[in-house]
Amino acid sequence: MKYELASSSWDQKEIDAIHDVIRRDMYTMGSSVRQFEADFAKYTHHKYCVMVNSGSSANLLAIAALFYTKENRLKRGDEVIVPAVSWATTYYPLYQYGLKLKFVDVNLETLNMDMDALKAAITDKTRLIFAVNLLGNPNEFDRIQELIKGKNIILLEDNCESLGGVYKGKPLGSIGLMGTYSTFFSHHMATMEGGLVGTDDEELYHILLSLRSHGWTRHLPKENKLCVKTDNHFEESWRFILPGYNVRPVEMMGAIGVEQLKKLPEFIRHRRNNAAYFKQLFGNDKRFILQREIEQSSWFGFSMLIAKDSGLDRQHIIDALTKADIETRPIVAGNFARKEVVNYFDYEICGDLVNADYIDKHGFFIGNHQFPIKDKLDYLKEVLSKI
Repeated sequence: MKYELASSSWDQKEIDAIHDVIRRDMYTMGSSVRQFEADFAKYTHHKYCVMVNSGSSANLLAIAALFYTKENRLKRGDEVIVPAVSWATTYYPLYQYGLKLKFVDVNLETLNMDMDALKAAITDKTRLIFAVNLLGNPNEFDRIQELIKGKNIILLEDNCESLGGVYKGKPLGSIGLMGTYSTFFSHHMATMEGGLVGTDDEELYHILLSLRSHGWTRHLPKENKLCVKTDNHFEESWRFILPGYNVRPVEMMGAIGVEQLKKLPEFIRHRRNNAAYFKQLFGNDKRFILQREIEQSSWFGFSMLIAKDSGLDRQHIIDALTKADIETRPIVAGNFARKEVVNYFDYEICGDLVNADYIDKHGFFIGNHQFPIKDKLDYLKEVLSKI
């Protein structure tokens, strides 16, 4: 490809980290994972971080954990508000835990939840808002906090696409009760597969530790919020207290993460510089609506939404870009409320989803990278100028 969607962010440091794990001959979750969790918690301003095998698993554990707190913060049938545009694994854990999904429309410019739609969707039954920071862009969190102030509503952040984004001095993912992250290949930093959940809540942290590994007590500290641990290591190693999973990362992923995190600030700097040049090239192109940045985006990619009066056809554009070796994708999964899979969900649509529908039919996005891509963006401009 002349302009690919994503590229490797590894160099010899990551290769050496992998070789170090091989030399130690211990591949299951261990000291490297613990080090990465500690480093990542510091970077994202969390007290605690738990690494798992994917961002999808991070979402699953974050939702599951709320069912096992002493106060039972969530129960089956509770209402959860979600944006209509996101990735599948924002929604699947909600279905899998018997929650009712309420889809709301998104803002055509920010691509995140529309605040008026969110306000209209909140009822006495609402127990959770799962805010998705789309393509690196922060939600309008001050307004969300105003809407839920004094209400028994939990705020979570699906921040899998937006590591490195900042809202009013706070790293994205640290604003809600828990934040989830992905370190998949195409994201801001890569550990093969991988994901994390961050929180400041000690009880949730201990629940996440147990759920990650079969629901057992083996990885819990002696003093914890879930149970009284004995000194009998033989029995404690096989003591199951929660209906958990095996979504542990492998040790190589943690070792790679330690090295990648050192480079992340520089990666984000390049992404933001690339975004500034992208906006310089296309900001006055009336054929497209670009994503409007809220505070400091980490610019996962560059969305391009065909303007209503442009006369352009998306398939014609995609065909031209493909022919020119420029890789494209839909804007995440488009309007997920229109996917056949929702027939399995307990859900409702609040109001209409006019913007989500428009994005679904007329939007696409181009890749961003962790290095300067001025030449690629110039090439994109050249190709699009001929359409």
